[in-house]
Amino acid sequence: MTALFIDADACPVKAEAEKVATRHRVKMYVVSSGGLRPSPNPLVETVIVAQGADEADKWIADRAGPGDVVVTGDIPLAAKCIEAGARVLRHNGEAFTRANIGQQLAMRDLMADLRAANPLGAGGGGRGFTKADRSRFLEALERELRAAARQAR
Repeated sequence: MTALFIDADACPVKAEAEKVATRHRVKMYVVSSGGLRPSPNPLVETVIVAQGADEADKWIADRAGPGDVVVTGDIPLAAKCIEAGARVLRHNGEAFTRANIGQQLAMRDLMADLRAANPLGAGGGGRGFTKADRSRFLEALERELRAAARQAR
């Protein structure tokens, strides 16, 4: 049976994911280290993990597998979930796949090395989350939940 896992710390699309999960009647786990208001939706389970580095990631990685969908911006978590057979999306709808996860991990490591080499350099911080990102996410989540349901059968 398909489940939707949300890496909820700093996730801008929790409400959108809940709407799509409800439409598909899919159990959704919203996983964080705290500070979330639980949803009254019976399909949504709020999971509060212990404080600490990567505790939410560990919880999700231990449970996600074939037929499941994971929403995260965390590249190492995405890699673990892909390895376990889950489908993985970023918050903006971009899919992490077996074909691109190696490059994503390498780029993450390169950027970390560049930041470490120049700690006084420009911080950057990336671009803001847009309406187009939200729309792309909704389309991608629809597509991935349909595909996951076919995979789970």
